[in-house]
Amino acid sequence: MDAFSSKDMAMRAQKKILSTMATKSSVQMFIDDTTSEILDELYQVSKEYSGNKSEAQKVIKNLIKIAVKVGVLFRNNRFSTEELGIAEDFKKKLHQGTMTAISFYEVDFTFDKSVMEELLSSCRDLLLKLVNNHLTPKSHGRIKHVFNHYSDPELLTKLYDPSGPLRPHLTKICKGLNKLVEEGTI
Repeated sequence: MDAFSSKDMAMRAQKKILSTMATKSSVQMFIDDTTSEILDELYQVSKEYSGNKSEAQKVIKNLIKIAVKVGVLFRNNRFSTEELGIAEDFKKKLHQGTMTAISFYEVDFTFDKSVMEELLSSCRDLLLKLVNNHLTPKSHGRIKHVFNHYSDPELLTKLYDPSGPLRPHLTKICKGLNKLVEEGTI
């Protein structure tokens, strides 16, 4: 018997449409202003660090696609009870990473790249585990691309250099992250 489900078809269509629409103007329908500002700063960090505008755009586009797809899965109640537990673990680890990133920014010379690298790698692994049964290997590659890019120890070291050229971006990123924490978003 054919197992057709209009709900499954609609969700696949949403994911497909959203993955092709991951441009700044269209994503603003799904992402709040604070998050958008953080993404803009992450783009600038990537562009200045890599010296490659197209690579920076690709990283942010992948980040947006993944966030939107996970959001679609969550809103459509696609995660099992076990996966919801993984999602909760991911949320806690993301919150811990956010608080650590802010702390390293606020207290000069406390930055520890191995701690940030570990937190970002843990977030990546939890997210991959969460979406394992729901997203394609291409999407898994996007997750790895984003997290591996931002957990690069050299990038992190330059980002947290108190007198480095990336410091103004870190200031804006942490200001936005603080706002998201205060709102309970992260």
